[in-house]
Amino acid sequence: MKTDIELQYYFDPLCGWCYASAPALAGLAENFSGQLKMFPSGLFVGGRPISSISDHAWRNDQRIQALTGQRFSEEYLQNVLLAPNGVFDSGPATRALTALGEHDAMLEPRFLHVIQIARYLKGRDTSDIQEVATIAVQVAAEHDIELTAETFAERLRNDSALQERTLERMEDTQRQMNILGIRGVPQLVALIEGEARVLSGEALYHGPAHLIAALDELCADA
Repeated sequence: MKTDIELQYYFDPLCGWCYASAPALAGLAENFSGQLKMFPSGLFVGGRPISSISDHAWRNDQRIQALTGQRFSEEYLQNVLLAPNGVFDSGPATRALTALGEHDAMLEPRFLHVIQIARYLKGRDTSDIQEVATIAVQVAAEHDIELTAETFAERLRNDSALQERTLERMEDTQRQMNILGIRGVPQLVALIEGEARVLSGEALYHGPAHLIAALDELCADA
């Protein structure tokens, strides 16, 4: 494979199809750690009642599970989708990902994976700032970075500079998506010797080996 490659992963932390692509993303993070860039789209930023989307979300999640094998648990249904007064908002997780990236960019895909597992398998509310902070601190600790959940949660609530950086990042993602003519997430774009190539979404849902083979084919054609 050519070494002059940058991989741009477009996503939202609360996107079920992004969770479906998690095994492939983990493979990219392992094999292309210095070449993988994360592009949060802001698709689900902005709080809304979880009850307004719960039925649609669960039907969509069951379809994703049937097509890709990624599991959505009963705990997720009961504790997240059916939670009284629950909120659907990817803002806290997107800000947390940006904050962790200040320490090490490779914490970003790891955090995304852990927070997806926490939500869809363990039934934790990843729109809740305190939950998000707890998960972020756990991921940081795996990489010998000491943070406290209380301080991190306070940053997620009140750090205006972090909020501004996150907003700028989402706006940049949306500009790039418009330039590339892509809609929705997840998306993977390979910049091969400076030329952008959008991979088929199908390549993201069959694990890392399938995706890396697709990248090899793209590079061979470049």
